[in-house]
Amino acid sequence: MSLRRRFVAPMVALVAAAGLSLAGPSEDVALTPVSYNALLARIAKNPTKAKFTIVDAWSTVCAPCKENFPHLVEMNKKYAAKGLAVASLTLDDRDDKKAVAEALKFLKAQKATFPNYLMDEEAGVGFDKLNINAIPAVFVFGPDGKEIRRFTMDDPDNQFTYDEVEAAVVSLLDGKGLPKPKK
Repeated sequence: MSLRRRFVAPMVALVAAAGLSLAGPSEDVALTPVSYNALLARIAKNPTKAKFTIVDAWSTVCAPCKENFPHLVEMNKKYAAKGLAVASLTLDDRDDKKAVAEALKFLKAQKATFPNYLMDEEAGVGFDKLNINAIPAVFVFGPDGKEIRRFTMDDPDNQFTYDEVEAAVVSLLDGKGLPKPKK
């Protein structure tokens, strides 16, 4: 019997049975259905004790959403240790299994290891509840779960960039407050 079979294989089985991973931190990506009210409750609960939470609203049919999504992943990597919690919220139709599968595939490809939610409301209701007309949209919440800033594409003359979102996050995390919105 080889050394691997005698010692390594049983050790791997023991680690797996204990629910541990030899690969380091979990790289699992999930897409959790959530109602609007449940999303707000999760943010307010603030289980990670984050200083601030950003939620990016997006969809698989939104090219700008998908193009800018890597910025969200990067902000998570750069600022999670400084007190930023990141979440994504897809507004894909919960009843469209193909779109939901595509959303999960996209999130896995992006390595979006933060909480990812699927708006579990009738199609279009998410826009109403978020009070937006277009996506992408980014919402910044304080530690109490109250929205303190939003970045939307609703005003065609005042489109946000993810660099502006990051600048706001940095300013908040540095204790400087929110920068003034551009006019």
